[in-house]
Amino acid sequence: MSEAPTIRSTVLAEEHARLGAAFTDFGGWRMPVRYSSDLAEHRAVRTAAGLFDLSHMGEVRVEGPQAGAALDHALVGRLSGVAVGRARYSLLCAEDGGIVDDLITYRLAEDRFLVVPNAANTAAAVAALTERAAGFDAAVTDVSAETALLAVQGPAAEAIVASLVPGGQREVVTGLRYYAAARATVAGADALVARTGYTGEDGFEVFVPNGAAAALWAALLAAGEGHGLVPAGLAARDSLRLEAGMPLYGHELTRATDPYAAGLGGVVALDKDDFVGRRALEAARAAREAGTGRRLVGLRGAGRRAARAQQPVLVGDDVVGEVTSGAPSPTLGHPVALAYVDAAHAGVGSAVDVDVRGTRQPFDVVELPFYRRAR
Repeated sequence: MSEAPTIRSTVLAEEHARLGAAFTDFGGWRMPVRYSSDLAEHRAVRTAAGLFDLSHMGEVRVEGPQAGAALDHALVGRLSGVAVGRARYSLLCAEDGGIVDDLITYRLAEDRFLVVPNAANTAAAVAALTERAAGFDAAVTDVSAETALLAVQGPAAEAIVASLVPGGQREVVTGLRYYAAARATVAGADALVARTGYTGEDGFEVFVPNGAAAALWAALLAAGEGHGLVPAGLAARDSLRLEAGMPLYGHELTRATDPYAAGLGGVVALDKDDFVGRRALEAARAAREAGTGRRLVGLRGAGRRAARAQQPVLVGDDVVGEVTSGAPSPTLGHPVALAYVDAAHAGVGSAVDVDVRGTRQPFDVVELPFYRRAR
């Protein structure tokens, strides 16, 4: 008899329990799915701020004189071209072009990078990066087990995080650009502060050692109290990222999908030196240019019933696609979904139906993202 898989908890599990969180298993981790209500937490992030525990995510250092070249070979993007203090979204692909993971890489110094893979894919990402860096003067080190990650997302995020930084470092926070990172002292802890996120709002992700996580969590809750900040769980994070048109690994991105079908061809640098998956991705780009295969699109519901993952997309009697994520949009007031649809029906304005539990519901293909915050 096989043993049940081990479910891990983050260093903040007791803090979540004290706040009355409901938990779910996610990527092998016991994570808070909500504290109060999905809708309240979603709206707090759109109008004020939400605090998320992302300590289940991976953190992998790639260091050495050829660290940039190793990442150029391992990932589809040109990481050697990232300036120190900046970050880049990229993909780890297999030789056949399938997506192993999507991740963010921060360049902390000329010869030092921090790669952040998805929680469920951390082991696969570490193994692939280690194998692909073998021919380079670079070392790959998994520091996930010793690192906590907290995120503050929403219009009030800057004010909340800046209030916990010493006066002489405030500009590190307020002047930080989108997809950039810098070191700062936050609530007394030495932290890497990044202006990135997964909600469509302004926000910060703060990396600290595990030992500083509980105190930082408490300090952020206290600092955010007057700004309307609430702790937020995975349910709100999912509805927020869906409105922002951001893909979720295991739904929009899988080993069976390639970057061009997923609308992420722009992150692939086919003009750089050879990298893992290049030939397959050249073929995938050619297929997209030829108008074959399926494309990831946004769907807006004309009715009230939301589409859900794995439900078929129809045109007439033909199945032309499949929903990957779908939900009612709390911000927009109508159903939204992401789906892979045959190229012939993937154009903006195309009318399709989704089979929602045996009932056809009308949807239109629309531009992504569904929601874009005011700048």
